Amino acid sequence: MKLIQTFDYAELSQQAAEQIISRIKRKPSLNLGLATGSTPTGLYQELIKDHQQNKTSYKQINTFNLDEYIGIPKKDSHSYHYFMCEKLFKHIDIPLDQTHIPDGTARLLDEECTRYEQFIQEHGGIDLQILGIGQNGHIGFNEPGTSFDSRTHIIDLAESTRKANSRFFASVDDVPLQAITMGIASIMDSKEIFLLVSGHAKAEALARLINGDVSEDFPASVLKKHPNVSIFADKEATALL
Repeated sequence: MKLIQTFDYAELSQQAAEQIISRIKRKPSLNLGLATGSTPTGLYQELIKDHQQNKTSYKQINTFNLDEYIGIPKKDSHSYHYFMCEKLFKHIDIPLDQTHIPDGTARLLDEECTRYEQFIQEHGGIDLQILGIGQNGHIGFNEPGTSFDSRTHIIDLAESTRKANSRFFASVDDVPLQAITMGIASIMDSKEIFLLVSGHAKAEALARLINGDVSEDFPASVLKKHPNVSIFADKEATALL
């Protein structure tokens, strides 16, 4: 794992964006794995700014999101479909049929998990996956205890995850109980991984990732076994290192 320390969140977002743009220029048909949440938002703003100023094109890119809540319609403002359209897709030149997110409203959810997993593989796998990390070490929505062998699956969200995500909802009671998420093995199949870590609230998780053991109790620890991981972390996130 390569640790790239930045002064603040703005620099973190800028540096991660520069690296992604360089990968796109090298391979215009890149398969890009994306994440939601507040941490990658700055990165997406940098990609939009670059697209507007430098015309970096996404016309050949396919994107694959890590996860989606179960039971929330795509057009609902709380869905990850909606989030990705608002925060990135509608501001760049990517064809919407090349943006892929699990369907949390599918009638047969187990079949949707299988379909999404196969769909990624049919496209040749993910070249570069963007990740955040939960305070409990979750990556995607893979909560502590998730098998390292897991593929795209349905997960019961931990109470701490629902509480952390309740800032996007009217109350914690409105946060869904379940999500579809790429599994840990699915994430580990990515050729390259960028982990974005920002703020004091994530300092303990980053310290455990860097200094702790590899264990299913802390899902992000599996990243130590991946040959090509870059961690972009700001000053607050690295405070305990």
